[in-house]
Amino acid sequence: MWTRHHKRRNTGRLITPVIAAVVLSYFGFHAYQGDYGLKAKERLSEKIVVLETELATLERTRGRLEERLSLINDGTLERDMLDEQIRRSLNLVQENEILIFRTSGQHN
Repeated sequence: MWTRHHKRRNTGRLITPVIAAVVLSYFGFHAYQGDYGLKAKERLSEKIVVLETELATLERTRGRLEERLSLINDGTLERDMLDEQIRRSLNLVQENEILIFRTSGQHN
């Protein structure tokens, strides 16, 4: 009677740990670098800070514009404000006046 003897190989014991290591490294990589990972959270936090500063700037600008608009819309017209708007829209200056151009960021 013939029997076959198989030599025991150590590779069978390494298959499960190797597969587990590959799966864990895959999920670990994507937890750090993926669309919803730690790096994406850092980028989102930086973008939030930038957008909040931009929002604060826009709110200040809007506040200034609302103040200027309230001078016209509150039922009583301010003569200086009305004069300024008319001169700006008609592009008129009197002979004894000095015209100073300001950029839009310098309005009070």
